Amino acid sequence: SDIGSQKERVVTEEEWLQKWEMGNIGFHKEQGHPLLRKYLDVLLNGRSGLRIFFPLCGKAVEMKWLADMGHSIVGVEVSEQAVKEFFSEHSLPYCEEPVPEITGAKLFQSTSGNISLYCCSIYDLSSSIIGKFDGVWDRGALVAVNPCDRQRYASLMINLVEKNSSYLLVTVSYDPNKHKGPPFYVPESEIKSLFG
Repeated sequence: SDIGSQKERVVTEEEWLQKWEMGNIGFHKEQGHPLLRKYLDVLLNGRSGLRIFFPLCGKAVEMKWLADMGHSIVGVEVSEQAVKEFFSEHSLPYCEEPVPEITGAKLFQSTSGNISLYCCSIYDLSSSIIGKFDGVWDRGALVAVNPCDRQRYASLMINLVEKNSSYLLVTVSYDPNKHKGPPFYVPESEIKSLFG
């Protein structure tokens, strides 16, 4: 599989914001992702009250679903519109405050305190700002990250997880010569080299 045509592709932050503004969000799943339900036991691994991270979270309905089960959810999303839509679509009251460590970033937190969504670039985050996680639901993040940023992304994710964490990753398989991405094609060999 030749991924040459995608290797150089870069989607800017502005392009992502524009997708949200235009409602061009075919990647959003109203019903949640069936694979999370299928592999929920793998993510939770018999544990309760986990801290679960949603990279590039958009307005994923699974955040509320897992929070309602008693887990603590942290997400990051560059689109403030997406974050605000998440809270309004679930009728969740929230407060908004600046993130002192990151210029221009905002933290949106449900008043119940169990859902915290950071509005900024994922690369501005670190474990010193958001802590570490017991689980990660990466439904559309790795495949949305620009191919040139994958190593940086994987290093950050590895840094954000606890030793005994579970990482659920969804990718897409297709001929990368027929679609420029995103979602980008990430071969299994590359996932293994990125995450070990």
